[in-house]
Parts: sequence; structure tokens; C-alpha cells
Amino acid sequence: MFEMPSGAEIQSIISILKGGAAYFVPEIYLSALFMVLIVVDLITWRKNSRFLATVTIAGLLGSLYFIYKQQPLPDSEFFFGMYALDRFGIFFKYFFVASGILAVLTTMIDKPLNKQESGMGEYYALLVAMVVGMMMMASSTDMLMMFLAMELVSLSAYAMTGYLKREIRSSEAALKYLVYGAVSSGMLLYGFSLIYGMTGQTNISKIAMLLAVHGYNPLVMILAVLLIVAGFGYKMGAVPFHFWSPDVYEGAPTPVTAYLSVGSKAAGFAMLMRFFYVAVPHELTGGISFLQVDWLWILMLISAASMIYGNVVAIWQKNVKRLLAYSSIAHAGYLLLGIITMDQLGTQATLVYLAAYLLMNYGAFYVVIIIANRTGSENLEDYRGLGKRMPLAGAALTVFLISLVGLPPTFGFIGKLMIFSALLSKGSLFMWLALIGILTSVISLYYYMLIPLNMYLRESENPDDSVIETGMGAKIVTAALMIATLYFGLFFQPIVNYAKYSSAIFGALLN
Repeated sequence: MFEMPSGAEIQSIISILKGGAAYFVPEIYLSALFMVLIVVDLITWRKNSRFLATVTIAGLLGSLYFIYKQQPLPDSEFFFGMYALDRFGIFFKYFFVASGILAVLTTMIDKPLNKQESGMGEYYALLVAMVVGMMMMASSTDMLMMFLAMELVSLSAYAMTGYLKREIRSSEAALKYLVYGAVSSGMLLYGFSLIYGMTGQTNISKIAMLLAVHGYNPLVMILAVLLIVAGFGYKMGAVPFHFWSPDVYEGAPTPVTAYLSVGSKAAGFAMLMRFFYVAVPHELTGGISFLQVDWLWILMLISAASMIYGNVVAIWQKNVKRLLAYSSIAHAGYLLLGIITMDQLGTQATLVYLAAYLLMNYGAFYVVIIIANRTGSENLEDYRGLGKRMPLAGAALTVFLISLVGLPPTFGFIGKLMIFSALLSKGSLFMWLALIGILTSVISLYYYMLIPLNMYLRESENPDDSVIETGMGAKIVTAALMIATLYFGLFFQPIVNYAKYSSAIFGALLN
């Protein structure tokens, strides 16, 4: 029979929650920002969306202070072991705030979004809600909290994808995203329930301990792993869980596409690493497990399929947003290479690659928005001759595409170099994956370079060859992203060191 807790027990629970709240300050601050944006939108209704954007950027910048104040705090779990404060989570907090700021900057220059009849307050509030959800995805240490955080991100993303209500393709994208998201959430939850059924625990550390001590049913374990990988694979946009990506990326507002391709993907990888590194401990010995199936081999196959499929199908794309969508699928495969190594070097390489991907992918989408605003098109053929008419945008886009290929002297080269170095350090077992990664990178060079080819070496059918002017703010952001991509390609050591520091919590567990 259920008994009400005593007053002393209630006070104990309150004190525990208060203690946890001290470690939860950035998330509380951003939750307050979410509500402030809604109130500001009511006050400034249909008056100034730029003011809302400024408030959002200022608020996100303010959260960096609270994240920075968490740096010296010891690694710990709180809220009854459901949430963690550690260097790995702090890395991703910085990452998601930066991603949110860049999403606001891309939104500020996007004409279709800023022409919306409804206010933009809800849009920016949902963007902040996604930042909070992604932070929680990266720091959750309990299956229930992981699922709730993932749903917070997903529900916000569905609404943002269909924000252009009068555009059919935006509404279609949101509906497809919702359907695929519901299925993947169900699969993830079913996989979690099987793990819970075997262990009676939702905390990933306790799950690992119980599996190690008492063992597990191999059939149930492999089924649970497959379902959980499917749920995470959907957030990462990896093959064969990618079907939503091209249509959603093409139909969503371009700033939302950029946000999903970077922030949401990174959150999926953060949660995948924390769950599989901790809850399903495994030493890679080249042997077999889980009914003759090793979960690392599942990730290897997903990685190889993502690199091959994403890069090959991208060759035939004529819409630049759709091309970048298939490119995003391929990059999910490259990022998985670092996780597959199951060591600190691979985890460090994954974090560096994500940092590079943040700059180069947002940069590419930012320039695509600028060009779409001036030409009204996202078609590859309409990029002809734009290198002369939009010199800064053309040069910056070329740099971002070179970085996405992984060529020096860009930040993307450092990311891929570290990924392949970590992979090859594990021996001949991973040689075939490294070979696929290198060959598919060569394929990506072809379709990425089609864009500069059209911009610089093909003449436009439009007789007007006058220079197309862009705003000073857009020029500053474009130049800053381009310079950062090149700068960190040459002076990458600080980010590499911070990635090493952030991945150290898994060092003893993996090595």
C-alpha cells in the first residue's frame, strides 16, 4: 500500500533538489530566457523581430558565463543520478550555445522567415528550448532523462521545421519529420524498456554494474541494442535511419536546416557516446559477443553505409540544400569512425570534428541563404557566374566546401586527420573503414567543387553581371566564419587540447 512520505523525507528530497539546482544553473537560466522571449514577443507584437533576435543572442551569450563558472566544479551526478556535471557535458554546452547563436544569426538574414505574418517570438523561444534540450541530451545519465531530453528537442524541431506555414514543402517536411520522429522515439523507448527489464535500473552506471555482475540474456541484449541504435541513428541522420533528412532539410527554413544538421546531430552523438561507453561496457578484442554480433560491428556497418550512400547520392543533387543534406548523412558516418575506436583518442577526434563541422556547415548554409535572398533560388545551375557578382560570398563558400571535403589548410582537414589517425592506430581491423572514408572523401570533392565550378568557371545566362550587394552585417558574419575555419586549420592546438580535456572522463573506462 502506498504511504505518503514523512515531513523529514520531504525535506530531504527538497534539499537534494536544491543541491542539484546549483549545478543546473545554465539550464535554469536558459529556461528563464525561453519565458522572457515569449513575454517580449507579446510586448513587441509585430514590431521588431530584429529586437527579438538581439535579445536571444544576448541571452545565449549570457549563458556562457554560467557555463564557464561550472568549469572548476568537480564531476558529479545529481537529481538522484539522472543528470551529470562533467567536462564532457560542459564541452557540449558551449557547443550548443554557439550553435544557437549561429542559428539566430542565420535567421536574421533569411527573408522567408522574416516575412512571416506571425511573430518570431515563438520561433526564438523554440530555438532556446532546443538548446536546453540538447544540453540535457549530452548530460543525462539516466534513460528516462535521455528520452525526455530527446523529446524536448524533437518537439521543438517539428514546430520550427513547419514554421513557414504557407509553404507546402515546409508543412510536408514537418509532417514527415513528425512521423519518422514518432517511430524512432518508440523504438528507442522500447530498447530502453528491455534494458530496464533486465536490470531494474534506469541509471546507466548502475546498468553497467548489474550487467557486469549478473550477465544478460544475449537475445534480449542484441534486440535492445538494435532498437537503441535506431533511436540514436535517427537523431544523427545516419543510414539506414536517414530517410527523413533530405526532404526535411530541403523543406525546412534554411536556418532550421543548418540548426538540425549541426546541433541536433551533435546531441545525438553526445548521447550515443555517453550511453554506449558507460551502459554497455565493452573491450574490443576482435572477438564476438551478443549472439555472434558485436555492437561495434553494427556501428561500423552504419558508418560505412552512411559514408558511401551520403556521398554517392549527393552527386546527382541539383538543389544545394538537398546536396548539403546528403553531405550531412556522410558526415554522420565520418563522426561514427571516432566512436568506433572506443578509446580516448577517438573520442577527442570526434569532438574536434564536431567543432570543425559547426563552423564549416553553418558557414556554408549562411552563404546559401545570402545567395537565395539575392537570386531567389537554391538551384545549383543558378550559381553560375556568382563568384564575380558576389566575391566575398563566393570565396567564403569555396573555403567552407574545401573544409567539408577535408583539405588543408582548413579546420575540416584537422578533424578528418584526427579521425583517421585514431582509426588507424587501432590496427588492421579498422583498415577497411579508413579506406572507405578516404575514398568517399575523394567522391565528395567532386560534388562539393561543382558549386565553385559554377560560380567561377561557368557564365551566367543572365546578361546582368553587376555586383550584388549584401548587408554589412552579413559580410562581417561571413568573413568571421571563413577566417575562423582557416585560422583553426592552422592554429588548432587549443581546441584539440580542450577536446582532450573534455574526453578524459572516458579515458579510464575505454583504454
